Amino acid sequence: MNGESILIRGARILGGPQGDMLLRDGVIAALGGDVDGTGARAIDADGLVALPGLVDLHTHLREPGREDAETVASGTRAAAAGGFTAVHAMANTDPVADTAGVVEQVWRLGREAGHADVRPVGAVTVGLAGERLAELGAMADSAARVRVFSDDGICVSDAVLMRRALEYVKAFDGVIAQHAQEPRLTEGAQMNESELSGRLGLRGWPSVAEEAIIARDVLLAAHVGSRLHICHLSTRGSVEIVRLAKQRGLPVTAEVTPHHLLLTEDLVSTYDARYKVNPPLRSADDVAAVREGLADGTIDIVATDHAPHPVEDKECEWDAAAFGMLGLDTALSVVQHTMVDTGLLDWSGVADRMSFAPARIGRCDSDDAAQGRPLAVGEPANVVLIDPAASRTVDARTSASLSRNSPYDGMKLPGGVVATFLRGRPTVEDGALTWI
Repeated sequence: MNGESILIRGARILGGPQGDMLLRDGVIAALGGDVDGTGARAIDADGLVALPGLVDLHTHLREPGREDAETVASGTRAAAAGGFTAVHAMANTDPVADTAGVVEQVWRLGREAGHADVRPVGAVTVGLAGERLAELGAMADSAARVRVFSDDGICVSDAVLMRRALEYVKAFDGVIAQHAQEPRLTEGAQMNESELSGRLGLRGWPSVAEEAIIARDVLLAAHVGSRLHICHLSTRGSVEIVRLAKQRGLPVTAEVTPHHLLLTEDLVSTYDARYKVNPPLRSADDVAAVREGLADGTIDIVATDHAPHPVEDKECEWDAAAFGMLGLDTALSVVQHTMVDTGLLDWSGVADRMSFAPARIGRCDSDDAAQGRPLAVGEPANVVLIDPAASRTVDARTSASLSRNSPYDGMKLPGGVVATFLRGRPTVEDGALTWI
């Protein structure tokens, strides 16, 4: 904390009426129509929307082990540029984050970098091998206070092991975040199974491979009475299963990625490996379904699944290319394009899906970090200012990430993050920010 006071003048709080906001000593010190900002540096925020700092429940930071693709420092810089003040770092690092020692290392690297809070996600199984449970309790009791566990990138396909994991984390209010992919139905799969996959000669990835695991795990969560989170939901059938689970009052939550809200399988026709992702880009009907699910609350959150890769892992033939896309610094623009500008969500809804709800699911809304909290007096000053009237052409070369595998490179997107504040300290100040 640097002790600096910052007065944000005339921002539209959650997209509503204009108001002033005074950030002092790491908290929101005053909020209202005309705040006394004596001694504070002031920002002219006329035309800008103020949202709580965004929280990503699904980020790949690659460190330790793949620092050629991303580091905690570079990944959190990209997060701050996208308006995020907290990210949950997935466990598929090298070594795998399956012990208290590794999750604490990732957590400390985040604190040292200082661009955004880093909440490590612990592995469900040792080495992501799907054979025996990792040290879930030790990771929960560590300094990193892990509450989310996932073998993301690999499905916990063994039903007995999945049941045991759900039972184990129930004791400390943890959540198992499942990568829903039946491995025997997707062996060698390269894209969405459809008429197009047949024409392109690429092995298809059927929707039922995702839906079957979600249905199984919903039943397991109901049996155990434990929390289940579905990673990167991507099909109409998956939305329908989660909707039925919620109608029954089951403890199930789900996420959708920005790319599944916008991009379709048609892009695979280019054989450009930037569009190779797991789960694959789906049909236009699936895109419509996940948008509807996010709008009506069936899908709880937007999570980026930011997956950086070095150039050589993407600029190669399709079959050999790695799965994954960048997402942190473009997520908010994609959500504005697909959900706000279409009338499916207002900015208050965006705050819920990208801040309040992910912080609640990840259990980082009530601890010392207090992410995903309301913009109210006394709350931590985790704030993002965006210009909804702006537009930009994405240039992957300018990303703060070490990688360049953005599927939006060259695409014009609306909106732009003007400033991000982590506990009152600016972590991003765009050139468009006007100090007065």
